[in-house]
Amino acid sequence: MDGIRVAHVTTVDLTLRFLLLAQLRRLRDEGYDVVAISAPGPWVGDLRTEGIRHIAWRHATRAWDPFADALALAELVRIFRRERFDLVHTHNPKPGILGRIGARLAGVPFVVNTVHGFYATPDDPPSKRLPVMALEWLAARFSDLELYQSAEDLGWARRWRFTSRAKSVLLGNGTDLARFDPVTTSDKQIAQARGTLGVREGELVVGTVGRMVREKGYREFFAAARRVRQMLPHVRFVAVGGRDPDKRDAIRQEELAGARDDVVFVEWRTDIPLLLASMDIFVLASWREGLPRSAIEAAAMGKAMVLTDIRGCREVARHGVEGILVPPRDAERLSQAILALARDPELRRRLGKAARSRALERFDELQVTDNVVARYRDLLTPEALGNGRGAFLRRAGSERA
Repeated sequence: MDGIRVAHVTTVDLTLRFLLLAQLRRLRDEGYDVVAISAPGPWVGDLRTEGIRHIAWRHATRAWDPFADALALAELVRIFRRERFDLVHTHNPKPGILGRIGARLAGVPFVVNTVHGFYATPDDPPSKRLPVMALEWLAARFSDLELYQSAEDLGWARRWRFTSRAKSVLLGNGTDLARFDPVTTSDKQIAQARGTLGVREGELVVGTVGRMVREKGYREFFAAARRVRQMLPHVRFVAVGGRDPDKRDAIRQEELAGARDDVVFVEWRTDIPLLLASMDIFVLASWREGLPRSAIEAAAMGKAMVLTDIRGCREVARHGVEGILVPPRDAERLSQAILALARDPELRRRLGKAARSRALERFDELQVTDNVVARYRDLLTPEALGNGRGAFLRRAGSERA
C-alpha cells in the first residue's frame, strides 16, 4: 500500500487525537500516506509527532449554518483537488455529509464514511428526524463504503434504506485495553488523583466524561448530584470535559456556576484512565450516542455504570449485568440508580467486574483497526486498481497520470 494517499476528515482535532489515532497509526504502519484534516486546534502537534500530516480545515464548525457550511464545503473540495487523495475517510455527522459530497465533487477515487452516531434517533419527531434521514441518504450515495460503530444504527440504516447491504458493514468501537486496565493504576496514584479533585478519604466519587453540552445529559447529571448529595453528603460528583461553545446546546457558564456546590469540574485531560480509576461509579446520561467511547473506557476500567437506555449505551452495558440503564432526560431515575449503587458496594463490584469482561470480549481497539485495514484492502483490489477509478492511484516513486 506504499504511496496510496488517505485522508481522514473530522470537525475538530480532538477527535483525531483521542478517537482515531489508533486507526491513523495502523494505516501509517501499513504503508499508507496518511493525512488528517480538521479545524486547527491544540492537538495537532500530537498528530505531527506521530508522523501524521495535518491540514487545517479553517471553515469547519460544529454548528450547522448554511453560509458557513457552503464555505466549508468549497474549502474541502479545494483541499481534495490540490492533494489528490486516493481515498477520503469521513467521520461524524457534519464532516460525513460535507466530506462525502466534497470528495466526489473533487474526483476522489474512493470514499469511506464511519457513522459514529446519527444526529437524530428513531424516536425523534419527524421535524428533526426526516431532514437528518434525507441528508444521510443523500450523502451515502457519494460513498463506496459505510462503516457503522453501532449495530442499532446499522440496522436502522438498512431498514430505512440509507445504504445497501453490499456497502454497509459493522465496524464497532473500542479502546486501548492495555492502557485502560485497572491494574495500571496503583492505590497511591488513585489517592493522589482523588486528592487533586478535593475528595476526602471515605468519600464516594461519581463521575462523567464528555463535552459540556445538553445532549450529554449534563442538566440531568447536575440535578442528580443535588438530589443524591442531599441524602448522601459523602458522595462527590466529578465532570470531566471541555466546553463546546460552538454548539447551540452548549452548557452556559451560569449553569456551571450553579452546579459548583455539588460538582467538581475538570477540563479535558490526557490522563483519563487515572481519572476513571478514581471514580467509584461512572455515569453517562446522554440523550443521543453512537457507541460511546467514554462508556467503553469506563467499562474497560471495571467501573459500575449508570447509562441511559439508548442505542449505543445498550451495546456497552446490559441492564443489571454490566450497569444500570435509565430513561434519558429523567433526573429522578438517574438519581435512584446512583443511590442504589452508592449504597451497595457488592453491586458495584459485581457490575464493574462484568463490565471489564465485556470490554475484553467486545471493545478491543485492535479489532477495529484490523477491520478498517481489511475494508481498505477489499476496496483497493487489483481489479479496482486497474479500472478507471484505480488509475488515479499512485505507488511510491511513480508519477500521477
